[in-house]
Amino acid sequence: MSSRKVTRTVLVVDAANVVGARPDGWWKDRAGAARRLHEQLLVADLPYDVIVLVLEGGAKAGVRPGKDAHVRTVHAPKDGDSKIAAEARAAAEQGHRVTVITADRALAANVSGVAMTLSPSWLLDRL
Repeated sequence: MSSRKVTRTVLVVDAANVVGARPDGWWKDRAGAARRLHEQLLVADLPYDVIVLVLEGGAKAGVRPGKDAHVRTVHAPKDGDSKIAAEARAAAEQGHRVTVITADRALAANVSGVAMTLSPSWLLDRL
């Protein structure tokens, strides 16, 4: 058995930023918006081995935490930004190539040493 590490590509999604980038009434149904994003990520043809969807607040009611195919949903206990940064760091520490989807400049700066960042519009254009 080989002890060689497998480098995977990991996409960490700031769900609040992605959902908030579309003025489609998401604020009336945060759980529904999170569920729709999760469903889109399940069938999207994205160049990542693993997708980590981070939900916070009312959006958590839309998707249970856990793994569905290549999408792992995580519920942030408090603020989403801390959980997103922690997920990005954990993946990077495992030797994976990490990308974070966010429009939050402070979060992007926080993960700059461990992850590349892309905007929510990059993701939305591919869903």
